[in-house]
Formats: sequence, C-alpha cells, structure tokens
Amino acid sequence: MTDPVNLRQARKARARIEKQMQAVQNRVKFGRTKAERQREAATDALNRRQLDAKKLDAPAALPKPGDKPSGKS
Repeated sequence: MTDPVNLRQARKARARIEKQMQAVQNRVKFGRTKAERQREAATDALNRRQLDAKKLDAPAALPKPGDKPSGKS
C-alpha cells in the first residue's frame, strides 16, 4: 500500500516552489548589481551634461503668429 498524502502540505509545497520560480524569473528580469546601477547613473549624468552644453541660447522674443505689429521702432 502507498503512504497517504496530506493535500494541505502538498498544496503549500507546490505554492512554495512556484513562488521560488517566480523569484528567480524576477531576479533575471529586474535584478541589477549596484555597480551596474552606478555605471548607468554616471552615464546618464554625463549624457545630460553634454546635451546641456550643446544647447543654444534662447532666441530673442519673436512675434507669435497672429500678433499685430507694435509699430514701435
């Protein structure tokens, strides 16, 4: 004869295994090391500084379409 199986324990064991498998998938999908996060932050900061350095000054106030000329000279 076979040993009886406690269904409550079997369900809990199956749930534990599924939770562990989900954790492994999440680590692969979302996990990054501290060094990777720091490197990405440094690269972003460098790119932002380079972009800001290449921006042109704001142009002088240009009339908007539909504005009437002021006539002041």
